[in-house]
Amino acid sequence: MTETVLLVGGGGREHAVARAVAAADADLYACAGNRNPGIARLADGFESLDATNPTAVTSYAREVDATLAAIGPEAALAAGVADALDDAGIYAFGPREAEARIETDKAFQRRFMRKHDIPGCPDFETFEDMDAAAEHVDEYDGHLAIKPAGLTGGKGVRVTGDQTTKAEAKEYVRESEYERIVLEERLVGEEFTVQALVANGDVRVTPAVQDHKRAYEGDEGPNTGGMGSYSDATLELPFMDEEEYMDAVDVLEATVDALEGYKGVLYGQFMLTAEGIKVVEFNARFGDPEAMNTLPVLNTDFLDVLMAAREGDSLPQLSFVPRATVCKYAVPDGYPTDPEAGAEVTVDEASAAASAEGSDGEGLLFYASVDEREDGVYTTTSRSFAVAGTADTISVAEETAEDALEAAGDGVRIRHDIGKPDLVRQRIDHMAELRGE
Repeated sequence: MTETVLLVGGGGREHAVARAVAAADADLYACAGNRNPGIARLADGFESLDATNPTAVTSYAREVDATLAAIGPEAALAAGVADALDDAGIYAFGPREAEARIETDKAFQRRFMRKHDIPGCPDFETFEDMDAAAEHVDEYDGHLAIKPAGLTGGKGVRVTGDQTTKAEAKEYVRESEYERIVLEERLVGEEFTVQALVANGDVRVTPAVQDHKRAYEGDEGPNTGGMGSYSDATLELPFMDEEEYMDAVDVLEATVDALEGYKGVLYGQFMLTAEGIKVVEFNARFGDPEAMNTLPVLNTDFLDVLMAAREGDSLPQLSFVPRATVCKYAVPDGYPTDPEAGAEVTVDEASAAASAEGSDGEGLLFYASVDEREDGVYTTTSRSFAVAGTADTISVAEETAEDALEAAGDGVRIRHDIGKPDLVRQRIDHMAELRGE
């Protein structure tokens, strides 16, 4: 029997998942609040609906006779979409609302780590009284990361000694509209992500990826949903060794052991410090853009993973093409503070692929938040599209992505430094300095 897979979500991450599903012998349907033209072209059907409405998603799943579902966005998980699909007899590869709290409630996340002795937990306190939180900022001996407990799209965090002073941090805390807040020690080192496919107690890990949250080159400006990312041809990144990568895997496995019945993707965002691995946060789904680094080099049939998860079988071991990847987002001018919509997207899937001709690279386009009209595709106020280059080395993968983005035109902005040799070398040197090498 041919499987019918429902994909929930319409961003760049979901476009990457759609590619992975479409490569298998499956019928693909998708639903999202925005119509992603890349997903729509791969799918047998695309329904525009509120992806955080469990009833609407489940009704569409029944309409298309879905036998499996893959949930992309965290908001859908927080809304209980996986619960509704599971309860309707449609296996959802994504955690139920209670397990998704590992992402959706940062206060729960930290208390969970403390309770279960998960390695890498930083020093932290949680607050509901903002005056008490401001007092803690004042009294804490060192710098702090200030994190709203709920979902903020990666844009609500402030860090003293980096983005803000203690006085500004206290004002931010007192004037914020957040009901709960987490204050934790500022971690110094190099951030990276390891994503794992999880079901039936199995943890299958993917290559490490380094995301770049800051809006502007040189890691300047406000945080964003992610401006781009890179991975190496090995599981680890150039600034770390295999043992450090495995330490991160140990954290994921310990977390899954403590999260009884977890299924879907568990994303660990880590900081490699002079003292070892620390956990910045967990997410309960693929990263965006990190999914665009890992899924294109996945040799294993993604559908086989979904089917094994549903059947209660052991998940297949994952195999990856030994290729480096560099993914760069094109965002509208003014993003993220004052984005300007309406620029025509002049890169398409054919031009991205053609950019790699004559090299050993491959260029892939992933649409994110765009507006497809009769006369073309246009930007909205969110991240517009990404190009991922893959090659034998990070430097060639970066050149491949850049070649594709030459056709990007006006009205969009790109962090061109992501994946360039100078920036990668800075990461290596930074860790060497922290280690005292």
